Formats: sequence, C-alpha cells, structure tokens
Amino acid sequence: MAVSLIFRAFLQAIGQLSDPRFRRVFLLGIALALALLIGFTAAFVWFTDWATPDQLWLPILGEVNWVNDLLSWGAVFLLTFLSVFLMIPVASAITSMFLDEVAHAVEDKHYPHLPRPQSVPFGEALRDTVNFLGVLVGVNLLAILLYLIFAPAAPLIFWGVNGFLLGREYFTMVAIRWVGRVEAKRLRRRHIGTVWLAGALMAVPLSVPLLNLVIPILGAATFTHLYHGLTTPRPETGSQYHRR
Repeated sequence: MAVSLIFRAFLQAIGQLSDPRFRRVFLLGIALALALLIGFTAAFVWFTDWATPDQLWLPILGEVNWVNDLLSWGAVFLLTFLSVFLMIPVASAITSMFLDEVAHAVEDKHYPHLPRPQSVPFGEALRDTVNFLGVLVGVNLLAILLYLIFAPAAPLIFWGVNGFLLGREYFTMVAIRWVGRVEAKRLRRRHIGTVWLAGALMAVPLSVPLLNLVIPILGAATFTHLYHGLTTPRPETGSQYHRR
C-alpha cells in the first residue's frame, strides 16, 4: 500500500482548500444535502399524519385524539436522530455529482501538462450519484444495528465500512474520466488496499462535527492526486469517454 502517497495527496488537497471552485462545490453539496433531508423529513411526517386516524380507540384509555400528533413528532425526532448518521453519506454522495469540478481544479493547478480528460455526462453522473447515495444510506442504516450490538467497536465499523465505500466510489469516479469505466474498475481492484486505506482515513474525520462537512471535497481532491500518483495516464486516454 502506498501510504506515503496517500498522505502526500491529502496534504496537497488541504493546500488547495481556498480554491473558489472547492468552495462552490462545498456550498452546493451542503445545501442540496440539507434540502434533501428536510424534504424527506417533511414527506415522512406528512405520510405519518395522513396514515394515522384523527381519533383512535385504545384499550383502557378508550378514544384518544393525540396519537396522530405523537407519531408525527416521533417521526421528526427519529429522522433528526438518523440525520446525524445520514448527513455525511448524503453530502458525500451529492458532492460526487460535482466531482468533475473539484478534479479539474486539482488538475489545472498540479497537472497542467496533461490533456483535459473527458467529463462524465451529467445524466450518468446523476445516475451514479443516486446509486451511490442509495448504497451509502442503506449500508449506514444497517450499520446502526452493528453500532448498537458492538458499541465499543462502533468507530472502527464506521470507518471501515464508509472507508471502503467512499474509497471505492471516489477512486472510480476520478479514474473513469481518464480511462473509462471498465479500466477504472480494474485499476481499483489492482490498488484496492491503497484505495480502502485512503477511504478509511477520509472516513475518520467524518466523526468530527463541522470538520466532517468539508471531507467530501477533500476526498475528491485527494483521490484525484491518488489516481495520478498510482498511474501515469497516456495523453490520448483523455480524448474518449467509454461507457459501461
């Protein structure tokens, strides 16, 4: 595993945080993630309110009319609790939709001698983002059970699971711009140890409030450096985007 390369890539990414293109993606990612979580919460509360009758007969208590409000408020608190775990996966997935902008900013500054790679079409980027979001949210919801069962090991589980997913997805999305989907997957498998470790190191700060919000941007920049450090793309590889 190229440990020194990972740390060098991360430090280079930190050094470019002031780039206006980084800030734009950061603000877009956070705004869209918040809008998605708030919208989902509102829809879930509305559905709970719609599905619960205004009056309900309960044993001993008889006819009550507060169950509707109780379930609605309970849904709000439940989703607020879950958002603590889901905000980061959601922000990471949405940021991935704008990864091209971060990667281009990194390559313009650090790799100006390389030709500009082919951007992934927006439709495919959106599809990949939706798929990535579904996997991240689903896995993290399931992982909550593991956190409760194996509480002392919860941080390690969080870092390991999210590190694998984040590393896998971010490396693929950077590589696909240069060599296409098939070759990107081959490169990811070839360097799986380095990719997983880099993803895990990216996942560690996700546990730190506020700092975790900037990690998706740093991750995108870090994996751009990592890709270029692990492979030397030919000039002609940026001229064609290969579909799966």
